Amino acid sequence: MSRCSTMEHELAMLIVSALDLDVKPDEIPLDGPLFGDGLGLDSIDALEISLEIAKKYGVEIKAEDERSQQIFSSLRSLATFVGQHTTK
Repeated sequence: MSRCSTMEHELAMLIVSALDLDVKPDEIPLDGPLFGDGLGLDSIDALEISLEIAKKYGVEIKAEDERSQQIFSSLRSLATFVGQHTTK
């Protein structure tokens, strides 16, 4: 991950750890898709990531939020959202 922010790096580590992925945090592309053809994540993975983000940052991402697809579209968009809404 070249030129990533601290938040992007922390979230990449959180994703790899929470989902026990066989990939290094710095191998997650900043603007690449997290779901489908990207990392291959699914809705259960999104729930796991959301729970970890809520615990660590106090940010809730609800499944029914119409923005959730955009929020989870990439590591960069997820980091932007969490950074804007963090309470911890």
